[in-house]
Amino acid sequence: MSDLAEPFPNRRRRRLLASVAGLALVASGALGGAMIAYTNPARAAAVVTSDLQAQAVPSFSPIVERVKPAVVSVRVLIDNLADNGSEVSHELDKLPPQLKELFKRLEQNGGAQPRQAPRQGMAQGSGFFVSADGYVVTNNHVVEHGKVVTVTTEDGKVLEAKVIGTDPKTDLALLKVLAPGDYPYVSLARDTPKVGDWVVAIGNPFGLGGTVTSGIVSARGRDIGNGPYDDFLQIDAPINKGNSGGPTFNLKGEVVGVNTAIYSPSGGSVGLAFAIPADTVSTVVAALQQGGAVQRGYLGVQIQPVTRDIADSLGLDDASGALVDSALPGTPAADAGVKSGDVITKLNGQPVKDDRDLTRRVGALKPGDKAEIAVLRSGKELALNVALAPLKTEKVAEVIAEPHGGASVLGVLLAPAKPSHANSSHAKSSNGAAEQGVTIARVDPNGPAASKGLSKGDVILEVAGRSVTQPAEVKAGIASAAQDGKKAVLLKIKTAQGALFMAFPLPKA
Repeated sequence: MSDLAEPFPNRRRRRLLASVAGLALVASGALGGAMIAYTNPARAAAVVTSDLQAQAVPSFSPIVERVKPAVVSVRVLIDNLADNGSEVSHELDKLPPQLKELFKRLEQNGGAQPRQAPRQGMAQGSGFFVSADGYVVTNNHVVEHGKVVTVTTEDGKVLEAKVIGTDPKTDLALLKVLAPGDYPYVSLARDTPKVGDWVVAIGNPFGLGGTVTSGIVSARGRDIGNGPYDDFLQIDAPINKGNSGGPTFNLKGEVVGVNTAIYSPSGGSVGLAFAIPADTVSTVVAALQQGGAVQRGYLGVQIQPVTRDIADSLGLDDASGALVDSALPGTPAADAGVKSGDVITKLNGQPVKDDRDLTRRVGALKPGDKAEIAVLRSGKELALNVALAPLKTEKVAEVIAEPHGGASVLGVLLAPAKPSHANSSHAKSSNGAAEQGVTIARVDPNGPAASKGLSKGDVILEVAGRSVTQPAEVKAGIASAAQDGKKAVLLKIKTAQGALFMAFPLPKA
């Protein structure tokens, strides 16, 4: 029968099926499948759809079978049931018989103190073996404040463990199983995963143990305000309480991250999970295994980000690097010649992205390490050599966040800085600044200074790199920056939180 002689409904149906078959074959070819002609177009579409589904969704079964024996549940005896970030749900009297007997024996042998508080209980988390002789990685917040630690293997064995060392700054801890054995273990990945890569998380959510979830890497380099070295992987694999310390694997079965935090208004997974990347884990674990603590290098600078306004005020093309607020006296930075107003652009030849990048990279170096830093000063790049000192405080390089905002004028009333005690040779202004600079006597609540968080009593110390002592010098410095064609003017201001730089955009000519 010719096409024209065929009834219209039949012709339309045949053309539709032919179109579906054609599209299916094109899709099959694009995926590298064989070009197969089917006499039944509907069958062709069904086969290709099945092939697409098979190729689009990988099976994680081979990976899980290989790595799951290395993943353990971590249980910690604590003094109370306050939630320390791990899953705390079992009172001691409600523990499984095997665990109850273990802790009873530990108390009899002096391994644990007799219970004093009626709310003594167990915190739960996850972990994984990283060596055949029984080293286990988990989160610091899982084991902190713990008196006794045990790990439970996939086959149900409960093993006593001791804490070798912890690193609260990265929220990592290293345990060692006391019983000798040849334990299954997994390796840390050397390559950083890419956004969009598949990952598999295994852990102990809500005490269930051995739970497997999958997802993708959503982002890298996340800073969630957890600490100075935040550099998390963000994954969308479902992670819940009790997964803390558990591993996230790539499709090679390598650990790409240690699950440590979730963002959730309800306490359950909403697709925002954060894992400590494997390169950080590798460095920290090696240090903990050698000495029980992580020794970090200390530079001794207070720094802040280079915003677009600050970059414009300094004549920089890119808003990158770390702006030095001050080099603390007697520190490696001061000894090397780093000065306030310098922009640190490179560390050991590698560009510094921003202030937090510098903090993380300095913290990754060891005390005594030699480092070369490149700084921009007055438009010229200088190379300075430093020998890092041991970190004795929380500050490797303290980051000072600059408030947001900006406009064409300051919106302040200025006055010369006045000493609070006129007869003192070391007189200071009301906010602690020495008798120098120009005091902000009043702030326009709708002006740019107010939008940046400045208030009455703050002191302007420098304008465009020059010290000021009179309001006229502030005005002249701003006018000079405008005449030089700068897009913004940089001010150094002493506030109650310390001295920091702020950039104020200038009006266009």
